[in-house]
Amino acid sequence: MPEAAAPGNRQPEPAPGDRVPAPAPAPGPGQAPLSGKASEQVPALASEPIREPGPAPDPAPAPASDGAVAGWKGWGAVCAVALGIFCLITSELLPVGLLTPVGDDLGVSDGTAGLMVTVPGLVAGFCAPLVTVGAGRLDRRFVLVGLIALMAAANLVAALAPGFAVLLAARLLVGVGVGGFWAIAGGLAVRLVPERHVGRATALVFGGVPTASVLGVPAGTLLGELGGWRFAFAAVGGLGLLTLAALLLLLPALPPTRHTTFAQLPALLRSNRGVRAGVTVTFLVVAGQFAAYTFVRPILQEVSGIDVRFVSTLLLGYGLAGVAGNFLAGARDPHRTLLAVGAFLAVILALIANVPGTVAGTVLLLAWGLVYGGVSVSLQSWMIKAAPDEPEAASSLMVAMFNLAIAAGALSGGLAVDGISVSAAPLTGAVLMALAAVTAWVASTAGSARARARVQVRGGAHAHKPARADGSPRAGAAPGGAGAQTAPETSGADHR
Repeated sequence: MPEAAAPGNRQPEPAPGDRVPAPAPAPGPGQAPLSGKASEQVPALASEPIREPGPAPDPAPAPASDGAVAGWKGWGAVCAVALGIFCLITSELLPVGLLTPVGDDLGVSDGTAGLMVTVPGLVAGFCAPLVTVGAGRLDRRFVLVGLIALMAAANLVAALAPGFAVLLAARLLVGVGVGGFWAIAGGLAVRLVPERHVGRATALVFGGVPTASVLGVPAGTLLGELGGWRFAFAAVGGLGLLTLAALLLLLPALPPTRHTTFAQLPALLRSNRGVRAGVTVTFLVVAGQFAAYTFVRPILQEVSGIDVRFVSTLLLGYGLAGVAGNFLAGARDPHRTLLAVGAFLAVILALIANVPGTVAGTVLLLAWGLVYGGVSVSLQSWMIKAAPDEPEAASSLMVAMFNLAIAAGALSGGLAVDGISVSAAPLTGAVLMALAAVTAWVASTAGSARARARVQVRGGAHAHKPARADGSPRAGAAPGGAGAQTAPETSGADHR
C-alpha cells in the first residue's frame, strides 16, 4: 500500500483489484507531496510486474515442476521414461540366462561369456557422469532418445555378431546407454508431474528396475530357448525401437536447468554432506546386495536345501516382492527408509546364511526381495533431496557408484565363497548392510541437528538485532516502539 498523503489531503483508497501505478503521480492541486519514506518505496513498486485488475493470480510453479505437463500427458511421459529404464536394465541383464548358449556358439567359456554382464556394468559406472557432463546444453528429450537408439542398435549388432569380440563391443555400447539414461532420467520426475506426485512418479520410473528382473530377464531367457540367443538380442533391440518411439511421442521438451561440468562433480561431493552420505550408502547397500545375491542359487540349494527345480519360481517371487517394495518405498522419507532397509537386510542375510530349511529359505528370500525393492527409488530420492538444484550431477554420482558397487560386491562375495564357504557370501552382505544402516542413521541425525541449529540461529538473529552506536535501528528492524517488537516475531516465525 502506498503511504497516505499528509493530513487533510488524503488520497482515496484504491478499490479492490485496482493496480497501483508504478511511478508516483505528481502532486496535484490540493495534494501534499509524498513523504520521504513513501517516495523511497515507489521504485520498489515500479520493479514489480504490473497486474491487470482482478483476483491475485496463483503463484508461479516451483522450478521442480517447471516441465510438469497437465493430466495424462505428464504421466504418459513418466511411463515412457519407465519403459526406457525397463528396456535398458533388461538389456544389461539379458546375458545372465544366455551365457551357456552364447559360449557354446561362439567358442568361449562360461567365465569369459560372463564379461557380457561385467563390462556393461563397469562402463555404465564411468559413463554416468561423462554423459551428464557431455550432454551440456542439449535438450534432455533428445539425449534420452539418442541413448535408447544406441542401446537398440547395440542389441541388433549383438544379434548379428560373427564373433565374441564384436558381441562384447556391442555390450560396451549398452553400458553407455544404461549409465547415461539412468543418470539423466532419474531426476526427471520432478519436471514431468506436479510436486505432490513426484514420489509416486519416481517410484514408477524406478519400477522398471525390479520389473526387468521379474519379466524382462525371464522373457529374454525364454525367447533364447525358443528361437536362439540371437533372437533374444534382436527382440530386445526391437523393444528399444518401440521405446524410442514412445519417448519421441510422449516426452515434452526438457531443456537443461543448469550446465554440469566435470569440476562440479567433485565440488558437489566436497561441499554437500548429504550427497557424500548418499554416495556412501549407495556403495554399502549395493555392494552388500550383490555380495549375496550373485550367489543366491548356491545359497538356496546348499544352505536352505531347496530343490533346484523350485529355484527359478522362488526367484520370480523374489522379483515380484521387489516390485511391491519399490512402490511401498516411493513416497516415504529416503533417510528413514534406507536406515530400515540396511537394518532389516543385515538381519535377513545373517539368518539366510545360518538357518537351514525350505520354509525358512523361502520366507527369507521373499522378505529379502520386498525390502531391497525400495533401494533404487530411495537412493534417487535421497540424492534429489540432498541437491535439489543439481539433480543431474547428484544422480550421475549415485548411478556411477551404484554400478561400480555391483562389481565390487560380486568380487567380495566371490572371494568369500572361494576362501571360506557359500554361507560367507550373505554374511559379507550382512556386514555391509549394517554399515549402511549406521551411515544412514548418522546422516539423518546430523541433518536434523543442523536444521534445528539453523532455525535457532536465524530466529535469534532476528530477535536480537543490536542498535547502531548512534542509537538508530539496524536495517530490517522496525524504527522503535511496538513496531520494533513486531518485526522480529514475524521473521522468527518464517523460519520455524
